Amino acid sequence: MAATPARRISSGERINISAEPGRLEAELTRRGIRLTRQRRILLRIIDTAPEHLNVELLLRQARRADPRLNRVTVYRTLDMLKRFGLVDELDLLHLRGHQHYYEMRGPRDHIHVACLGCGKVREVESELFDRLKRQIERDCDIQITVARTEIGGYCPNCRSRS
Repeated sequence: MAATPARRISSGERINISAEPGRLEAELTRRGIRLTRQRRILLRIIDTAPEHLNVELLLRQARRADPRLNRVTVYRTLDMLKRFGLVDELDLLHLRGHQHYYEMRGPRDHIHVACLGCGKVREVESELFDRLKRQIERDCDIQITVARTEIGGYCPNCRSRS
């Protein structure tokens, strides 16, 4: 197995895209969850999404494969995935109002870094972040199972415009 890099930074895409294609479907099958055709469509989209998905975007993409797929199915599927710890729900600093975004949980926690000007979101994995989590576990006597961190600032393009 290849060593995990000490640090990875995206240029705007999700870091864990296609890390393990089919992982969501395999995990739900392992848990004995019945997978309808519509659920499989949603899982495939979430599994391979190059960007953070909100409900509207997920629904729009899913309806290309099945025009009868409805919003209730999307919300129920997302709720189930969140409950099993397979998907994270993010607000991404409320850059676009009160929308929530969803991404498949990857093998390593990462930080979301958002430009408050243009709204571009990058992801960062870092050994420093991993060490910080281990320190918090020791200091607070807690076993961390999920860590969500969002940082906002201004990218070079937005800084040069002001």
